[in-house]
Amino acid sequence: MANFKKYIDIGANLTDGMYRGIYHGLRKHDPDLHKVLDRAWSGGLNKIIITGGSLSESKEALELAHTDSRLFSTVGCHPTRCDEFLSDSPETYLSDLSDLILENKDKVVAIGEFGLDYERQNFCQKDVQLKYFDLQLQLCHNHKLPLFLHCRAAADDLVSILEKHRDNITGGVVHSFDGSYNALQKILDLNLHIGINGCSLRTEENLEVVAKIPQDKLLIETDCPWCEVKPTHPGHKHVVTKQPTVKKEKWTLENDSLVKGRNEPVNIVQVLEILAAIRNEDIHQLAEAIYENTTKLFFKNKSC
Repeated sequence: MANFKKYIDIGANLTDGMYRGIYHGLRKHDPDLHKVLDRAWSGGLNKIIITGGSLSESKEALELAHTDSRLFSTVGCHPTRCDEFLSDSPETYLSDLSDLILENKDKVVAIGEFGLDYERQNFCQKDVQLKYFDLQLQLCHNHKLPLFLHCRAAADDLVSILEKHRDNITGGVVHSFDGSYNALQKILDLNLHIGINGCSLRTEENLEVVAKIPQDKLLIETDCPWCEVKPTHPGHKHVVTKQPTVKKEKWTLENDSLVKGRNEPVNIVQVLEILAAIRNEDIHQLAEAIYENTTKLFFKNKSC
């Protein structure tokens, strides 16, 4: 990776157990988050936003964010976890999220990850998702922070709810976007940004839609440890920067390779390389534009 390009990963799940060497409840290797972060900074990452997907996860993300001036966090409840609002009382859960934001103003850059996910209603039913997505939008009104949105097969309902709150929305991004061109247009009409990672680039149709995103609305992410760019993806042929990998069972602290099948922030360059190729844009100019988009959305009021 050329050192004159710099990146901000807008969505990294760094609290995931995989970075502690735990996969499906079983330990496969020693914790290695420090090595993951070292590779990220050496690879051109300037900042990383850690994703908070529940109250407890948001707390953990903020604890990690406070260990490094380049780490930041979101605070919110993922649609597949919205049943957590019912564990005590919805008002208490929302108040606890709000307090977390107030107590960490220097580190919280967005409300989220929240939204709608109609592909995984086995985790949380549609009616519950709708109710507590709408409720969490109060946080945007109260704290004037941008939104970090999740949307799976639910663009019409997502847009409809956001339309009702339009006057209170302080910008935002639909991350990990993999929707249709029609869905893209509806999201852009709300003046929201679009976050792209490996999951956004899995099909030829994805590539066609992503190529049409206005440059000033484009952000990039890894959504690690998920959403890597896989060799089976149609855009993989455009990937230039590749890191050595080793199977998790064979990884050791002395090994500086990536864990095979586990994504991490340093791979964000691969998303950029695919985007530059399919959009026929200069990669350095595109990297600079995306960096500026990200800074304006999430960091314009930060002292960093």
